Amino acid sequence: MQTEIPPPDSTHDSNYDQANDRYVFRYDPDGTATLTTTIVHALSSIANVDVSQGEFSLYDSIDPDALEQLFSRKNDGERRLDGHVCFRALEHEVYVFANGDIFVYPPAGSGQSPLR
Repeated sequence: MQTEIPPPDSTHDSNYDQANDRYVFRYDPDGTATLTTTIVHALSSIANVDVSQGEFSLYDSIDPDALEQLFSRKNDGERRLDGHVCFRALEHEVYVFANGDIFVYPPAGSGQSPLR
């Protein structure tokens, strides 16, 4: 008997990288959303918290202004292409890379991965 795995039924499931047990998001520096907004929305969708109700603040984990400054353009206007920062938020490990990649790892043993 073969078990069929249902397709993802929510937005963040499509961002789940099962092979690496992480969620993958992308920040577009030319887009309308800031880096911190992208991270907050990513975390809220994964952890099912409502940021509009004050259930979560990025300040509890990292200084958002400092995070934005780390990945802002250089003094000469060029984009930063290297470097990364890692922090914990809502019990998840968040890795932010200068190239725009954002990886969010669920808490170990949480069973939070959508296809487990």
